[in-house]
Amino acid sequence: MRRDFAPPSLARWRTPAATNASAGLLLVAVPVLLLGWLIVYPIIAAVVGTVFLRQPDGVTVFSLASYRFFFSDTYSLANLWLTLWTTLVCGLLLLATGLPIALYLRFSQGRLAAYVQGLAIFPMFVPSIILSYALIRTIGPNGTVDILLNATGLPKLPSPYLTPWGPVIGLVWDNLPLTVLMLAAGLGNIAKSSIEAARDVGASPLRVFVSIILPRMGNSFLVTASFAILGIFSSFTLPYVLGPASPEMMGPFMQRTFSDLNDPLNALTQAVITFGFCLVFGIFYVRSIAKNREGGR
Repeated sequence: MRRDFAPPSLARWRTPAATNASAGLLLVAVPVLLLGWLIVYPIIAAVVGTVFLRQPDGVTVFSLASYRFFFSDTYSLANLWLTLWTTLVCGLLLLATGLPIALYLRFSQGRLAAYVQGLAIFPMFVPSIILSYALIRTIGPNGTVDILLNATGLPKLPSPYLTPWGPVIGLVWDNLPLTVLMLAAGLGNIAKSSIEAARDVGASPLRVFVSIILPRMGNSFLVTASFAILGIFSSFTLPYVLGPASPEMMGPFMQRTFSDLNDPLNALTQAVITFGFCLVFGIFYVRSIAKNREGGR
């Protein structure tokens, strides 16, 4: 007996994996388009706008004149150096301050640990402008520290306000919560069994820290440093309010070049150079995330 054979529908050949992949692509399509429109396109436009310059006769030519001016200008280089110095010092201070707090929160319990965690995270909820003026009233001239020293008959201390150390104090305070949270998350991935095993064989706390904890914290240090450096390098409010007028960090320098000097080309050049430095640390972060995903498979 002959039966008619009908070819199966193409929809029946679609596997669940293909369906899930299509749904995933649709879910990320809008964020990716927004990323390209709001971030990638302005970056490309900024780079193109600084190397292809329109001449007075209307002809557009390739030129690196704005970059040559930046790297030959003493004041611009001083601002870049101050930004790099502030970023390095703040990064080291954040790791040196945040790691002991994260270790304490990881291996301590009770009400005191909860209070320490609350104090460490509290700056996250304080706007930068409020933090700036709070520091001015505390460590600035005739601030709380000066009043207390004067009341006890002690000499005044030089104020870090309007010096390169002013933004350092503010930026460390402002970025400490994120640093503590990220380091604590990295410490949370270390199994207690390995630490307890080391203690059982007589390892001291220092030996446990050096031999067990530090080797497993390399990726967390890299991610934490990348986030801190990216935030500090591009900061504006704290360096603008607490820092010196000259030299100044790149954030206030770009704003002053654009608005006060009415020089959008050089301001855009400064922004591209700043982005270039941040891109280096961003690549380290992306590579670290990629390695973690590969290692988890």
